Amino acid sequence: MNLDEFINSSNKSKGSYAKPFIIAEAGVNHEAKMDLALRLIDEAKEGGADAIKFQSYKADTIASKNSPSYWNLANEPTTSQYHLFKKYDAFWKKEFEALKLHCDSVDIEFLSTPFDIESSDFLNDLMGTFKISSSDLNNKPFIKYISSFNKPIVLSTGASYLNEIDRTIEWIKEKGNPLALLHCILNYPTENKNANLSMIVNLKDRYPDLLIGYSDHTLPQGMKNIETSVLLGAKIIEKHFTFDKTLPGNDHYHAMDKQDLKILNDRLNNLGEVLGSYDKEPIESEMISRENARRSLVLVDTLNKGDILSNNNITFKRPGSGIDPSDIDKIIGKYINKDLEADHILTWEDIGS
Repeated sequence: MNLDEFINSSNKSKGSYAKPFIIAEAGVNHEAKMDLALRLIDEAKEGGADAIKFQSYKADTIASKNSPSYWNLANEPTTSQYHLFKKYDAFWKKEFEALKLHCDSVDIEFLSTPFDIESSDFLNDLMGTFKISSSDLNNKPFIKYISSFNKPIVLSTGASYLNEIDRTIEWIKEKGNPLALLHCILNYPTENKNANLSMIVNLKDRYPDLLIGYSDHTLPQGMKNIETSVLLGAKIIEKHFTFDKTLPGNDHYHAMDKQDLKILNDRLNNLGEVLGSYDKEPIESEMISRENARRSLVLVDTLNKGDILSNNNITFKRPGSGIDPSDIDKIIGKYINKDLEADHILTWEDIGS
């Protein structure tokens, strides 16, 4: 099953914080060089990612020669999808097998998104979970084919309407595959004003039985958008990953690098620390405050043995070591069984039966 045993068998226990599963999306940032692909794996592991994900495609099967761009041409001037994909489609079965072995050796999960039948077939021997791109959300024959492997599926939902997501879920459910959805905005990069992280809440509300995550394409400036997505309920985080953000090309400048990944992990660890327990009850460090900052019932005047307690001779003061003010009705009209001075903190031993 993998993907950390499909996020610990889809454990969504109410209120408890679990650090999200982090996928470093290397894509083709290896630029068809094995040494760079291995470096990406090592740096993703060092930065604290749970998985590294590549992309498996051939330009001839993913795009026609007349496929226009949809990215920021200022950073990636190639205007044809076909020509861009052709630059980086040299890796195939034997290369991905080698990458899988290296991932296993450093203990990071290997993933790669297939974009055709052939790659999905050989990746089926290498992965326990499949990732499907937003761009294939409407690709019924391909989704049904991947669903036939009977493995968990993580589906990105960029640029899609809810009715399209509903339809795709039905195709996947026909085979009974476990499923997670990732909120995604299909812009490279995504401006903060377009991130629409509240869509995570929409997906959670509409699909309460599914794991919901976030595939982020915003610039990695402090990783705050991802931290916010986790607060909104994202259980899986996917973020493009590179070893050098200054390199030219579409997927380097808006990716995170090893240092960003370390920052993200620090933030998520801190988030877990400050969120703490779901159960509302006093914690150990509060016990001294609970006793000393709360109040007790206290005598206003000096009273003699046998005097009757009333609202006129009782007040409430700190500390809380005596009779709790919530019990005032239990002692009004009772007598005291000993002489007591003004400002005495009443205890149950002072009250006559």
